[in-house]
Amino acid sequence: MDNKIVKIKKILVSQPKPTDSKSPYFDIAEKYNVKIDFRPFIKVEGISATEFRKQRVNILDYSAVIFTARTAIDHFFRLCEELHIKVPETMKYVCISESVALYMQKYILLRKRKVFHGKNGKLDGLVAALLKHREEKYLLSTSADVLNDELMALMEKNKLHYDKASMYRTVSNDFAPDEPFDYDVLVFFSPAGITSLQKNFPDFEQGDIKIGTLGATTAKAVKDAGLRLDFDAPRPDAPSITAALEIVVKENHKALSKR
Repeated sequence: MDNKIVKIKKILVSQPKPTDSKSPYFDIAEKYNVKIDFRPFIKVEGISATEFRKQRVNILDYSAVIFTARTAIDHFFRLCEELHIKVPETMKYVCISESVALYMQKYILLRKRKVFHGKNGKLDGLVAALLKHREEKYLLSTSADVLNDELMALMEKNKLHYDKASMYRTVSNDFAPDEPFDYDVLVFFSPAGITSLQKNFPDFEQGDIKIGTLGATTAKAVKDAGLRLDFDAPRPDAPSITAALEIVVKENHKALSKR
């Protein structure tokens, strides 16, 4: 271990603040007396009706829609409203997980024969649900800049009839010139977050700042950007990013207490 150890006092988590008061983040902050700020590096913008029309996709040509996130649901129904499209009662919806499927009740009355979901929240589970309704003509609601190539490859492999339509995009959530950026730890959840970091702070030097990530693609993005990855999740000893973060903070404070 280096002789110089910087105490972790302030952490930036690049996600919105949890609404659940029992979030592990709050436990970490209280237990180790650290300040945790929640500030997304990215935000989602809806594609305009004009942009959508340029894709030459007619929503009413499809019998079922695929959703991999709540964001995709929001922008599907937003576009339908802006385009004055009345979605038929016969339209089916297949969601990646039960929680995403339950979110559908914000827009429609849930019925067993209308809304389906994967059993495990993963792509293979979603494809298994799609295969149960192989006869459907699917429309995949996607982001314009983050395409789910793995899902599309699985659908093509299983010869499912589908088209994709971009309905939203991820953009950098820029920092204001006077917005402080004095953190000891940065936590990221997507490659777009790393891109935003570089856009906002082109002269960023990592130094003693620790960077943590959730997911393999985000971890790769950190390394590809020439930055140092200090911790990640999931892994055997840390199935969640909060578990990985607590290990880092605990070890840091323990090392300092021995000095």
